[in-house]
Amino acid sequence: MILPKVRDPRLITVRRGGTLTDADHQLLTLWAAQCAEHVLDLFESAEPGDERPRAAIEHARAWVRGEVPMMESRAAGGHAMGAARPLRGAPRFAAYAAGQAACVPHVAEHDLGAAAYAIKAVLAAAPAASAEEVRLRERDWQREQLPDQVRDLVLEDQTRRNDICWFVFAD
Repeated sequence: MILPKVRDPRLITVRRGGTLTDADHQLLTLWAAQCAEHVLDLFESAEPGDERPRAAIEHARAWVRGEVPMMESRAAGGHAMGAARPLRGAPRFAAYAAGQAACVPHVAEHDLGAAAYAIKAVLAAAPAASAEEVRLRERDWQREQLPDQVRDLVLEDQTRRNDICWFVFAD
């Protein structure tokens, strides 16, 4: 479960009573897509014929460009998560990351879902002896990709939701 019981109004769009602007919502979506794409090869190497996770990432980006409605991106996210369900380990988590990214247009807080599942994917692919180093490297890479406009918001949200995101954002 990566969504909090109490929603942060800074991550709810202005149309739904929060303070998240469209521009920042789009930046969160692009960041989530980037996090998911960074580990997508872990899925594609296991399931080379299944394009659902890649399509989900593209739908997230297409939503930002105004080419698809939110519900279409969200549906693509559901299909990517469907690709994940029968799998285990890194391929499963990578597909879930893609699915979460495509759901950010619907609920902005899915951004951390994409990031957390991407970290879980690299952890699952790493030897146990180097797990902590791998986790920190992926987390830090993700943080380097954060746009300045949403950086503080995401970092605060990572602290707030770290416990429901498997503690992958911990220092």
